[in-house]
Amino acid sequence: MARFFDLNPEQQAAVKCTEGPLLVLAGAGTGKTRVITMRIAYLLHNGAKPENILAVTFTNKAANEMRARVAQLVEKAEAKKITICTFHSLCVRILRQDIDRLGYKSNFAIYDEGDQLGLIRKIIARISAKNEKLDPNQAKNLISRAKNAQWKIKEPEGESSLPAAVFHRYQEELKTANAVDFDDLLILTVNLFENHPDVAEKWQTRFRYIMVDEFQDTNGLQLELVRYLGGNHHNVCVVGDDDQSIYGWRGAEVANILEFEHHFPNPEIVKLEQNYRSTASILGAANSVIRHNPRRRPKSLWSQNGGGEKVTVMQVPDDHEETGYVVSEIQKRQLISGLNWSRFAIIFRMNSQSRLLEESLRRLRIPYRIIGGRSFFERREIKDILAYLACLTNPSDDLNLLRIINTPARGIGSSTIELAVAESNQHKTSVFETLRSPAFRELLSSRTRAAVEKFSELLDRYETELLQPLANLSGIVEKLLVEIDYTGELRRSCKTQEEALNREENVRELVRTLGDFQLRSTEGLTGFLAEVTLDQDREEKSENDSDGVTLITFHAAKGLEFPHVFLVGIEEGILPHDRSKLDGQLDEERRLFYVGITRAMESLTITHCASRMKYGSASPCHPSIFLKDLDPECVDVVSYHVIANQPASEGTARTHFAKMRELLG
Repeated sequence: MARFFDLNPEQQAAVKCTEGPLLVLAGAGTGKTRVITMRIAYLLHNGAKPENILAVTFTNKAANEMRARVAQLVEKAEAKKITICTFHSLCVRILRQDIDRLGYKSNFAIYDEGDQLGLIRKIIARISAKNEKLDPNQAKNLISRAKNAQWKIKEPEGESSLPAAVFHRYQEELKTANAVDFDDLLILTVNLFENHPDVAEKWQTRFRYIMVDEFQDTNGLQLELVRYLGGNHHNVCVVGDDDQSIYGWRGAEVANILEFEHHFPNPEIVKLEQNYRSTASILGAANSVIRHNPRRRPKSLWSQNGGGEKVTVMQVPDDHEETGYVVSEIQKRQLISGLNWSRFAIIFRMNSQSRLLEESLRRLRIPYRIIGGRSFFERREIKDILAYLACLTNPSDDLNLLRIINTPARGIGSSTIELAVAESNQHKTSVFETLRSPAFRELLSSRTRAAVEKFSELLDRYETELLQPLANLSGIVEKLLVEIDYTGELRRSCKTQEEALNREENVRELVRTLGDFQLRSTEGLTGFLAEVTLDQDREEKSENDSDGVTLITFHAAKGLEFPHVFLVGIEEGILPHDRSKLDGQLDEERRLFYVGITRAMESLTITHCASRMKYGSASPCHPSIFLKDLDPECVDVVSYHVIANQPASEGTARTHFAKMRELLG
């Protein structure tokens, strides 16, 4: 444990506290992942069994990083036995073993958002009257909220019952298909523990030491899950920062970390405040902003990295000038220092703010990348192949079956599909069972009957091959693709040869991904599909974005760091957003600004406009109320000189500084 002594005193205290509840308040850039991984190594060094250790985080990317770091600290055999995963992955593991207690089969399918919307559209089309309308996205959000509010939909008096009918039919069809959605993973696991104490006790015994990363982002169900798992031993260590809680809009409850003592009494509390990322000026600006939030756990970041450049706050006349200033400043810094473009990041509140930036960067031939683009696994051809694999593990998965039943075209037309769906609804069976039914086949023409029989035989045959213990998954999938002539389907459906070649390469990449998964995991095809469905962090990358300026939203930037950061559009109505004042979320908007500031390592520039184009015309703008909270000792407030297109003189800057603070009160 020689590396243990590389930790600062507070980090060591967090690592050494192994029994009972522990709250680690880890400020931005204070080395929280290092603390968690070292704590795992320390537990093993002091006699804990690796199979009794559980570390939970929110993304597969974070889990993979943590797993890799642990592998560098402990024996390889021990590292493999430690459970390091996301909340949803943990629930999948639990449910695969015990979901039969709730009336499901262990090979249940997991529906992603696209699958959910497809099922909801089908239900709405089937049960709505001509004068009834319900947007599928609205219905999906309503279902999610209802599930997280004890499975009930409350409707105002006099309104249509269509939302409730869709909700209940949605649940029925999920159950019939032996499928669950993301909300179900958490809900069913909590229900399982609540209604079957012996199952809860089994998993409590299995996981004697529990660590939860990013605890400020947990919702009510995730908190309940942690409470059940830690119910007997209370060896629960949570790591997080209430000052970085920015996901309230998707259900995160900052109260979970603020009120940790209510759930796990008498915890040890350790504060990590030494920042290893940023300069003192940047941290001073961040501290001065966040301290104005009334409900928080007090902490103050500090650094030994030196004072560094002061934070620049720049007022510009409009959004075009803002873009010109930011891009030219990046270009200037890059030319002078020879830095890689990837060392620069532009952070904005709304995706629409990126358009002008993209145009300017393209015009100057500056490479850039947008974080959070369309996922590789959302491409049409990838969804097709994944639908085949899903049906081979769970033929009752109607949604995926309907996607592939005539892809590529095999003579099973829309009228046959509609008939199969109608028959399955009438007899309350899956579509696949209906296709295999002799009574259903008697309703078909001889040609269509032959196509249905051939399709059913195809699924049966490949299901048998793929589920063999030593099956070569990637090789079998390659054979399947050749047999169904999927390449021919791509070439027929694509408008250009280039598009077809790109899609073919995507399919080859998926097969390689499956092969790589089999080399590192023994969980088989169901494990691969679960990992793909749960992984929401894969980013589409182009050939030219290995070294490019990063364009990213404040929310997506959390957890990242860049040497040189530009925060643009820091104005009233953008940050804080207009709606935050209506729904009482001003504190979260301030935390969002704090997160943006603390992404910067060496330099930080903040811009705001005097006017901005909105809905086709220039509208006056006012600097964000958060700017007045910045410590003047850490900040240079500079006005943009319109005529010369250069920063104004020092005297003008001082005048603007006084005017801005007067404007802000």
